Amino acid sequence: MYEFTLNPRDFNSYGSRRGNGAVMARGTFANIRLFNKFLNKQAPLTLHLPSDETLDVFDAAKRYQQGGFPLIILAGKEYGSGSSRDWAAKGPFLLGIKAVLAESYERIHRSNLVGMGVIPLEYLAGDTADTLGLTGRVHYTVVILEPLTPRVIVDIKLDTGKTFQARMRFDTDVELTYFHNGGTIRTYKERTIGTKPR
Repeated sequence: MYEFTLNPRDFNSYGSRRGNGAVMARGTFANIRLFNKFLNKQAPLTLHLPSDETLDVFDAAKRYQQGGFPLIILAGKEYGSGSSRDWAAKGPFLLGIKAVLAESYERIHRSNLVGMGVIPLEYLAGDTADTLGLTGRVHYTVVILEPLTPRVIVDIKLDTGKTFQARMRFDTDVELTYFHNGGTIRTYKERTIGTKPR
């Protein structure tokens, strides 16, 4: 975790500091319009479990990372819409988020999640977090059976005993290759290892 002393008036904006990974990871879910259903209000905050402490999303995510807990986001429609879509995918990856379960995705953002190695899951038609009674207070297990095919439907098991299905939004065989390698950067490294310089 990074800590720097900076006067608030000197910060400027996240956009002006988007080249700094530590700053942008902290700013990923810092939008004051973010609506968190844990708190039932707009705030860049969340609830840490099981402590029930209200924390900045960044601080809660870091605490989960230190405890070895991978994270999943439960989202609504058009997840990832807006500007800075690249950081909308990089930031969650840096915060330890392994999957997103959404009703639908902004097209480019879904592709960026794939590129970062984050699994984009989509509810089946008619399903939402509300209709399925999903909350963030249980453990989720995504059952991934090989061989995978594009847009395959997978089981998601909760530690309550409930199971439901969702679609993995890897839409092409190339995206599945990225997933198996942990993202585009690792895929590129795999392809270049052992090559000789010209």
